[in-house]
Amino acid sequence: MLERMKKPTTGGCVDVVVRVPRSREREVRATLAKMFGASVVDEFRDEATYSLEEVFPAMGAGDALRGARVKENMTQAVLAAAIGVRREHISQMEHGRRVIGKEMARRLSKALGVDYRVFL
Repeated sequence: MLERMKKPTTGGCVDVVVRVPRSREREVRATLAKMFGASVVDEFRDEATYSLEEVFPAMGAGDALRGARVKENMTQAVLAAAIGVRREHISQMEHGRRVIGKEMARRLSKALGVDYRVFL
């Protein structure tokens, strides 16, 4: 866990505004709070907007897989059993050591309830 400092570090930070359906607001807030360890601020501005790729340049198919799996509250073992592969394959895909092909993306999408293109 991060240690608190006497002087907060705010240099190099930007505000990010995300528009989500009201029905998913709590879920998105909880996810962001877990990711960043702080509550999300309700501040809407009509300034610059950024794409997901600009905000998270290193995010790839493995991150999307892990996020979708966690969102569905599934372990790697449960997901692997659902799509008929070994748990190690899920781990390798999440860590970028195994490519997620189109057919595998379709199987994952069916099990996780998301569009298969997020894994490509």
